Amino acid sequence: MYNLGISCYYHDSAAALLKDGHVIAAVEEERFSRKKFDDDFPHKAIQWCLDEAGITPDQIDSVAFYDKPVLKFERLLDNYIAVAPRGLYSFLDVIPKWIHKRLWIKNDIKKALKGFKGEIIFPEHHLSHAAHAFYTSPFEESAILTIDGVGEWSTTSHGYANNDSVKITNDIRWPHSLGLFYSSFTYFLGFKVNEGEYKLMGLSSYGKPKYYDLIMENLIDVKDDGSIHLNMEYFAFTYDKVMTSKKFSKLFGIEPKTKDEKTLQIHFDIGASAQKVLEDVILKMVNHIHTKTKMKNLCIGGGVALNGVANYKILSEGPFENVHIPPSPGDAGSAAGAAQYLYYVYHKNPKNTSSNTKLIQENVYVGPSYSDEEIKSFLDSKNISYEYFEGVTLLQKTAQLIADGNVVGWYQGKMEWGPRALGNRSILADPRRADMKDILNAKIKHRESFRPFAPSIMEEFTSEYFEMDIPSPYMLMVAPVKKPKEIPAVTHVDGTGRLQTVSKENNGLYYSLINEFYKITGVPVIINTSMNVMGEPIVNTPEQAYSMIVKTDMDCIVMGNYLVRK
Repeated sequence: MYNLGISCYYHDSAAALLKDGHVIAAVEEERFSRKKFDDDFPHKAIQWCLDEAGITPDQIDSVAFYDKPVLKFERLLDNYIAVAPRGLYSFLDVIPKWIHKRLWIKNDIKKALKGFKGEIIFPEHHLSHAAHAFYTSPFEESAILTIDGVGEWSTTSHGYANNDSVKITNDIRWPHSLGLFYSSFTYFLGFKVNEGEYKLMGLSSYGKPKYYDLIMENLIDVKDDGSIHLNMEYFAFTYDKVMTSKKFSKLFGIEPKTKDEKTLQIHFDIGASAQKVLEDVILKMVNHIHTKTKMKNLCIGGGVALNGVANYKILSEGPFENVHIPPSPGDAGSAAGAAQYLYYVYHKNPKNTSSNTKLIQENVYVGPSYSDEEIKSFLDSKNISYEYFEGVTLLQKTAQLIADGNVVGWYQGKMEWGPRALGNRSILADPRRADMKDILNAKIKHRESFRPFAPSIMEEFTSEYFEMDIPSPYMLMVAPVKKPKEIPAVTHVDGTGRLQTVSKENNGLYYSLINEFYKITGVPVIINTSMNVMGEPIVNTPEQAYSMIVKTDMDCIVMGNYLVRK
């Protein structure tokens, strides 16, 4: 049985194809359109999924769209009536898009899938998040927490799941949103909403939470169970294109930061304060959910689950024994989540109790890939000179290049699902060199100097280098580093690193490369950052991968078995 899941029209459009409940193909539209955070209908992603499976639309049993557009439209209308006459400009911009396009998603799906005769369902937004969180986990039952900006009406929800059911029992509703609270600070500190939240997380480490009390006294009311109420006098997102009101600026004594303005200590301190509020609220939520459900497992979904600093706090300070976050907890991941809801809950199929290894492989490495023949054909067509290596020689050669201080592109196998490059579309470098962080930020990624880089570590060494004793295969936990002097380039200013644990079973080739680096240097860690420059999606084709050498100071790239030097 084939099921297709789709998400679009907000941000991060994507498509995911399931066969008998297993994700066999999943990809974000941006990887084809080259438009970062593309929110258009995912025509190219859907077509790729079908081609990858070798099927036609008439072979799809049923389709799930990741939310209920009619409910979302109802919330928009309700909101504009409530804030009128403010919000007219926003109303005139948003509502025509809904009337002409977004309400007719069923027609778009049928048009894109000519010959499809099956059913189309619309699970609620937070149910799609919840399903993706649970059905990518190894648990037979679990408590569920989902936190994002807003779905239809819900901004946060919790409940529980087991085998073939996902139940949401409580929620917090628009406009009181922890996600939009954090996005307001993202906007205020000069980053783009729905894109720059992870930058705010990185920036917050440089500050002290001096404004914590000010925020708690004026902006947000937090109850013991983690439920929140925003003071809407300070926020403008219900009626404007901006997130914060003049009163918000007055409270902090500064205007919203522009993109090009220098980041000052006050910006770092405001960021640190917002991050601390986020963590404290989530911990209250988690404690409350544990008290209510008495379960030992917790699955977390929604865009806020990309906040690795908060995730580590949940793991280290929260009451749950096990915490699971899927590799793509945001809206793109909900394409798979909607299809998983369709297969397991709607069609009542029992949950796969696959091994953890199998789960990781089929939840991450499910994107487009290019064979050695296709890579060679591209290189030859452009008269690009290359060297060919096989097996362990390729790994030894690459590891030596990294140990010698080269910045190396690593383009292998299937593309990863989610916003993180996890060893297949990665740029790799030596973590022992303290200057490597600045080299990568300035010469390769062309991005802000405060942004940290992630360490990939051989799984069995995790607790030797980090305050962590469980795997973190999706790079979604920011943990304290135990040996900062040994790996300074991946140790953030606050002594932490957003680690990815790599095992032989999950990604054998990448594991073997780190192992070769370990044999040379005695350090089982490598810098891993996604293969893209700021403002562009992660590379997809061999041509896009090669272009990284042309437009950055990357020293070489390994594509399949081919090594291309600058």
